[in-house]
Amino acid sequence: MGNNTKKLSLVLAGLILAGSLVACDDGRGGAESAAKQLASAVAGLDLRPVAFDGRDSNVAHDQLNQVFKALAPAKPSVEAGELTLDGDTARFPLNYSWKISTGEWKYTVSADLRKSGDKWLTVWSPGMLVPNLAEGEILSKSTQSPPRADILGAGNQKLVTLRPVVNVGIDKPQLGGADAAASARKLASLVGVDPDAYVQQVEASGAEAFVSAITLRNTSDRAVTDAEIEAIPGGRAIPGELPLAPTRTFARPVLGAVGEASAEQIEKSNGALTAGDVIGTGGLQQQYDAQLRGTDGTVVRVQRADLTREEIQSAPTDPRRTVFEVQAVPGKPLQTSLDTKLQQLAEDTLADVKPASAIVALRPSTGEVLAAASGPGSNGYNTAMLGQYAPGSTFKVVDSLAMIRNGFTPDSTVECTPTLTVDGRKFKNAEGYPKDSLGSVTLRDAFAHSCNTAFIAARDKVTQAQLESAATSLGVAVEAPKLGAEAFLGSVPGEAEGTEHAAAMIGQGRVLMSPLAAAVMAGSVAKGSPVSPVLVQESAPASSSASPAATAEGSAPSSTVTAEAPAKAAQTPVTQAEAASLADMMRAVVTSGHAGFLAEVPGEPVGAKTGTAEFGNANPPKTHAWIIAVHGDLAVAVFVEEGGLGATTSGPLLKKFLTAAG
Repeated sequence: MGNNTKKLSLVLAGLILAGSLVACDDGRGGAESAAKQLASAVAGLDLRPVAFDGRDSNVAHDQLNQVFKALAPAKPSVEAGELTLDGDTARFPLNYSWKISTGEWKYTVSADLRKSGDKWLTVWSPGMLVPNLAEGEILSKSTQSPPRADILGAGNQKLVTLRPVVNVGIDKPQLGGADAAASARKLASLVGVDPDAYVQQVEASGAEAFVSAITLRNTSDRAVTDAEIEAIPGGRAIPGELPLAPTRTFARPVLGAVGEASAEQIEKSNGALTAGDVIGTGGLQQQYDAQLRGTDGTVVRVQRADLTREEIQSAPTDPRRTVFEVQAVPGKPLQTSLDTKLQQLAEDTLADVKPASAIVALRPSTGEVLAAASGPGSNGYNTAMLGQYAPGSTFKVVDSLAMIRNGFTPDSTVECTPTLTVDGRKFKNAEGYPKDSLGSVTLRDAFAHSCNTAFIAARDKVTQAQLESAATSLGVAVEAPKLGAEAFLGSVPGEAEGTEHAAAMIGQGRVLMSPLAAAVMAGSVAKGSPVSPVLVQESAPASSSASPAATAEGSAPSSTVTAEAPAKAAQTPVTQAEAASLADMMRAVVTSGHAGFLAEVPGEPVGAKTGTAEFGNANPPKTHAWIIAVHGDLAVAVFVEEGGLGATTSGPLLKKFLTAAG
């Protein structure tokens, strides 16, 4: 009996307590839950789980997404603030935070709740999404790119800067009832683009679109005139500016190009790029794109959902109101060492060369690359800096350094025979080798006339490791930390025996160089210490030693040799005394060898070395034609991919370049 009484008392006490709690509950807990649910739903851009007072949840959901559509894929962070309760109504702040471009857009709006029965319902208002937003209004977002920064050359010459252009296309609002496809086809034929592809592009675009067909340099001799364009219904030429080099081809493989981001590039950018963004493609424009582009500005505006582009353009004042803005940050100019005069001279010199070709000129005293030209036969590939080719007899500069380190001098006697057989493979001198330079000759004379057999015969006195060391001593096959651009600086294996070692002694086998590496080698002789080339005169954002396909336009030449990884730096740099001996032999190539035509170059005496390297399986084999030279504080390499002999093919090009360079 006593236990039952106690249990009954506890039950009654619990009922009384529960009743008192219900009596004290003013509805705040339910309202706060509804407020948090709304904040979470808005942050997720999904209002369908939210119950509204007098509005269908799906309709509210669609309106929210219409308002915020322009900000996609961004989503806001939304938090409900402290709630104010007034009977069956409640009000609370919604604190928004958006990540827009590089900025953060924060604002606070009010939201209302109304109690219906035992549920709290959200009172719909566009103003709970954006401050003072009215029915029928949405957000729009536009990006404002700052002018792309210049690429500068020696003496702050503007290599790439904003130059006038016209964007030619069909402006669909100006068709005036004309057939869009017919106009597109006429315009495409006028400016020389694919008519079918352009018609498809125009038909797929919206009614308000301007559909660009081509961008042309706006010069006085422009082939297509404004009158011809505007004679086509909807045809329009919109003046503008684009960052361009002096000509379409000027240093393009090195500098790269600039254009609108493709759909693929936009997709891979993770939101960093949008349609219409101008970015760098290839070369320095791509490597330093972030620096040159700067940071886009972004403007978020409120506008009527049905506002048209024509209404905006014709209004005396902008009918939109700005609610958030991130200011654009201009890009920073890129300083390079390229000399406009020498670069253009190098390109003009190669203009009529049909195979892939290159001229590289640098200043030995500083390492500054003054010209890096790839001829039209390179088809846009950066042959000058990225090419990988057997250097042929230009490599005898490296051989000679290794031999000097093993006791030879320019006056040492060596044997120059017509042929030399190594492990069953017969090596010979180049066609037309002078008979009076055969037999016992000085190392200087063997170098001047490029006696292959004399250098191959020295293979037992010069190891492959010593060849590799001598190459790095001259700046070849080492990293170029100050270059600031993608390049190949050569490859010399540290191990080779038999015929492979013999081939290496004449710059064949697995020995590879680029024209830039060959110029560095010549420059190191002139300087008396290894040249470390410099192109971009500031710290680089990426490695300066890379495979040729890294950022190059065009296609790399095929090669059956795999390049070795470059050394960090030379362990034994060439000395002034060693360089003096090499310079003496290079001068002999001009005074007594087969580059006598360079004696006519005005100014300081020229030192040179020719090179011819066989490649491929043709019979007779095809050859690379090389010549390197030093002329005062200028080192030059000239290369032609299929060019016969270095002296007869590349030699005249070098003479023309040096004579005009002054």
